[in-house]
Amino acid sequence: MPMKTLTYVDALNFAIDQLDEAITASGSADWDEQAREVITKLTALRDQTAKRNSAERKPTKAQVANEALKDKVLAVMTADPATVTEIMTRDAELTALSNQKVSALVNALVRDGKVLKIPDGRKSTFALA
Repeated sequence: MPMKTLTYVDALNFAIDQLDEAITASGSADWDEQAREVITKLTALRDQTAKRNSAERKPTKAQVANEALKDKVLAVMTADPATVTEIMTRDAELTALSNQKVSALVNALVRDGKVLKIPDGRKSTFALA
């Protein structure tokens, strides 16, 4: 059975639990106070890490710009298969971008299921799904 990958949040939860158990078993008041402070810091770090990794954050400026460019790519695509270079030549704004950038946008559209990728030897062509 494959092991679940340990995330930072899981590791912090484990450390907090272990430290809490150690406090319960300990009899030293000085050590308990320091350990409780460490638990507070670890809990804050865990919450911050969980928030950073959540899908609820707003998109970055680049992601918003890429969405607009994806819409532009979809607007110039047809049902006829075309290479990335051919797609670029259909719009002035896309022509200003690098081939790699347009290729990344088209591949993102393939992952989204909006575009079909048709492998053809060394080149791939793309058509609307």
